[in-house]
Amino acid sequence: MDNSSGVGVIDKAAMVLDALEAGPTSLAQLVASTGLSRPTVHRLAQALVHHRLVGKDIHGRFVLGGRLVELASAAGEDRLIAAAGPLLIQLRDATGESSQVFRRQGEHRVCVASAERPVGLRDTIPVGTQLSMRAGSAAQVLLAWEDHQRLLDGLHGARFTPTILAGVRRRGWAQSLGEREPGVASVSAPVRGPNGRVIAAVSISGPIERLTRQPGRVHSDIVCRTAAALSEAVRSASEATGA
Repeated sequence: MDNSSGVGVIDKAAMVLDALEAGPTSLAQLVASTGLSRPTVHRLAQALVHHRLVGKDIHGRFVLGGRLVELASAAGEDRLIAAAGPLLIQLRDATGESSQVFRRQGEHRVCVASAERPVGLRDTIPVGTQLSMRAGSAAQVLLAWEDHQRLLDGLHGARFTPTILAGVRRRGWAQSLGEREPGVASVSAPVRGPNGRVIAAVSISGPIERLTRQPGRVHSDIVCRTAAALSEAVRSASEATGA
């Protein structure tokens, strides 16, 4: 079947992106899989890197870029938000703490859904609130699975370290104690899109006095289960719509 759109440069760029779907790929492998000349592949790949549609891993191989994750997240935002509401209420009721879903938008993370604790001392984060990507367990989750260069860039000025992010990837959840705001603790876990990439973070937050100084030990299981349920809801909705 002819997959040509009639716009050569777009067709060739699409070939490069399609080749990267299989995982990290060297320039030589891109040349072999696309059938394009080495100079053409190199020029296209570097242009795609410039626009963050392609990235590079720690070994210098080309990988799909973070911008594609952001675009995919935006396309699935309605599905994410629609599914998040009931799950955040369940999470709030199970933990007694305010619950949120955050998505990354550039250098910030934005609260796109929340369920507030109805009474007592609480950490109030209204929908639409922009917070830093340099502090907090949700920021850790949204950064931990980024490509190598973007992860390094995100660590500049951050209140967490590469070692902390390695622990997040190993455990599958993050916690913070007073990182974003003194006296506030939080626990977060990743929400994944249909392709397995992290598109959001589910969080609970509240005073350290209530969450304790090891909030992950107390709440990580329920936060991870909620994040998994939301990931499955997004996947099911995507399959139902054929997106």
